[in-house]
Amino acid sequence: MLKGTKLFSILNAKCPVCHKGELYVHTNPYRLGSILEMHERCSHCNTKYAMEPSFFYGAMYVSYALGVGLGVALFLIAYFLLKFDFLVTFFFISGGILLLLPIIIRLSRNVWLNLFFKFDHKYLKNEQY
Repeated sequence: MLKGTKLFSILNAKCPVCHKGELYVHTNPYRLGSILEMHERCSHCNTKYAMEPSFFYGAMYVSYALGVGLGVALFLIAYFLLKFDFLVTFFFISGGILLLLPIIIRLSRNVWLNLFFKFDHKYLKNEQY
């Protein structure tokens, strides 16, 4: 349903150009030894993911924004919904961010890639949903 949108590529870790090739060598983000291991090129459309050396340094800014957003969301949940005091809320936020850090790292790379690549609609032709 979302195929052809940037959101599909970001959430499913697929190539931003064809939405078929995998971005990461291992799909499990909690395999910490290889969390940043990406394919150099898409296996389907041959798109080179890193356009230049140090390309993914920009993903740190996206990671920061995602982390802040998650921290605010966890604060609202812990302090206002669950009625925790400040110290427990602090540990709730810290624990939540630490647990979700591998996902934040990968999502930030996915978002960064999708800022620079556009989906090519020719890959939707002859495809059934």
